[in-house]
Amino acid sequence: MSAKQRPDTGRPARADARRNRQQLLDVARDVFVERGANAPLDQIAKRAGVGIGTLYRHFADRETLTRAVVLDALLQSADAGERALAQGPDAFGSLTTYMHAVLDLRVAAVIPVLLEQVELDDEELTAARERGARVLQRIVDSAHADDCLNSEVTFGDVGLMLIRLSRPLPGRIAPELNAELAHRHLDLLINGLRPAGAEQASLGGPGLSLGDLREFAPESD
Repeated sequence: MSAKQRPDTGRPARADARRNRQQLLDVARDVFVERGANAPLDQIAKRAGVGIGTLYRHFADRETLTRAVVLDALLQSADAGERALAQGPDAFGSLTTYMHAVLDLRVAAVIPVLLEQVELDDEELTAARERGARVLQRIVDSAHADDCLNSEVTFGDVGLMLIRLSRPLPGRIAPELNAELAHRHLDLLINGLRPAGAEQASLGGPGLSLGDLREFAPESD
């Protein structure tokens, strides 16, 4: 179903309805990552600033919502890759831009959480997955061709690094700090992707000491 159509009539949806739908998808993605695939749907609606009835008008049930979240994540990831390729400024810059964008989209976090709830082999999801894979392969191949990416780095290395970085850290770390740290750690990994002797990029985000980490440790019972 098109994001620009109402589920009941097929007529073009109003702009506010489209915004509500996208807001629900964005919030659902974050809630599923934080609380798992069985997170309460009323919490998703509340965080999105709409009533539960609005959620059900867009998504008939949990299965419909989880599938839409995965499809949206895949499509946004592919879009991010195409923008990175178009904007550059060079092949390695495209790779860096893509990885940071996908980290923000939390694609590599939400899909593993929802794997058991969503059949990824239906035609639409398969097409979206393949499109995203082609885009990332183009980015990796371009960086290799320009000799700005370590020749041993593969498509799988990039994808799996994003999965490892995308899940929230344990303990009492606020979501905003968690996101900053994820990007800092991605910067560290990106430096390791460069060929030997290449200039190292500066790191973003805060550098936490042992004492800082102890402050964020889960409280004992």
